[in-house]
Amino acid sequence: MDIQNLKAFAAVAQSGSFSAAADGLHLTQPAVSKRIALLENELDTPLFDRTGRRARLTQAGDRLLLRTRSILQQLELAEREIRDLGSTVSGSLNLATSHHIGLHRLPPVLRSFSDRYPEVRLNIEFTDSEKAHSAVLRGDIELAVITMAPDESSQLETRILWTDPLVFVAGPEHPLGKRENLQLADLSACENVLPGLDTYTGQIVKHLFQHHGLVLDTLMTTNYLETIKMLVNVGLGWSMLPQSMLDDSLVELPVKSHSLSRELGYIYHRKHSLSNAARAMITLLDAESKQPESQ
Repeated sequence: MDIQNLKAFAAVAQSGSFSAAADGLHLTQPAVSKRIALLENELDTPLFDRTGRRARLTQAGDRLLLRTRSILQQLELAEREIRDLGSTVSGSLNLATSHHIGLHRLPPVLRSFSDRYPEVRLNIEFTDSEKAHSAVLRGDIELAVITMAPDESSQLETRILWTDPLVFVAGPEHPLGKRENLQLADLSACENVLPGLDTYTGQIVKHLFQHHGLVLDTLMTTNYLETIKMLVNVGLGWSMLPQSMLDDSLVELPVKSHSLSRELGYIYHRKHSLSNAARAMITLLDAESKQPESQ
């Protein structure tokens, strides 16, 4: 089987779209379609059901995808090991990070990395920490800088870089923002806007209220913390956000008896050898984590 055909097949399977796969591979859609057709002719079986705008894997496609991922990962590892025999930092680095960390923690690191290693092609995927975690486990992403999982997988190497204090907040005109000595029960009685309760950050507040036998009156959820900040500012409810996001648009709620935080850091797969580019990035991340925090 031709490797380029397998790469096209994997791209279509992941995106569910021939056009999206073509964009990701920097090819035309007819070129991708031709590669899939060659693969289907070689195997004498259809790999996708082309219904509507989505390309869905057939049973044969499902079976091939399992093998294809392993083949492509092994090929990438072989190329990386040969390339990294020298000390040159080059090639590509697939890095995943959350939107919040990408905006508030990574800019100095990325700037320094780009200046020092101009020969590295940096492919950054902004996604939820939970999805980045799964991508590293699958081998789709080499390195991820994320909110750390409550129960980390034994397959992953982890390093905590920052402790991120969390605070309860409301808009300046919200009734809770005008009160003192609030209790969790006071928050439970009011609507909130929170990170998704299935996310690592959302689970922190979810488990806190469950532990105290309280319910959450959640108006809406979103995984974009900057969006939550805006919704809270206009008065749609209280929330829990990183302390570093506090400014004049928010009021910190005085729930004094509860100190919450989350841990931010990087992960990579223990069984996958790191590229020189990933090692260089880790060195910069470790150095940045030792810098004084600026509020």
